[in-house]
Amino acid sequence: MRKLLLAAIAATALAPTAATAQTAGEVRRDQREVARDQREVDRDLAKGKYQEAREDARETQRDRNETNRDWQDYRRTHRHVFDRSAYVAPRGYRYHPVAVGATLNRAYWGPHYRVANYSTYRLPYPGRHRAYVRYGNEVLLINTYNGRVLAVYNDFFY
Repeated sequence: MRKLLLAAIAATALAPTAATAQTAGEVRRDQREVARDQREVDRDLAKGKYQEAREDARETQRDRNETNRDWQDYRRTHRHVFDRSAYVAPRGYRYHPVAVGATLNRAYWGPHYRVANYSTYRLPYPGRHRAYVRYGNEVLLINTYNGRVLAVYNDFFY
């Protein structure tokens, strides 16, 4: 009986566990942790503690990579959320790749192109006077005052 019990314990310890997607709250906590780590790096640099800043920067990068992997796992396991209909550009315009700093014409960030439910896609809160818009298969974070692109999420939709 003892051998059977030990074998069962060993089997459960060695068996791979299934990865589960994080909840939205866990994602927000991870994002806040990365931001907190970055502030710590900035504080260390301001105080001239370069060795501590280097160590904190490594930890921040590890946390950022883990958050990115978690998001990719969520995207892979919830593919139906990211599967959208074909993109149709505004009349008279065509899709051209854009980068951070580019300015979008107002026609591209009308209500038809806005991503209002950003939390469904696990995107961070855009902030005041900012919005997410769909542009091709990408999602852009733009400044709603002038249409300037603040962030680009390439190949976002399938």
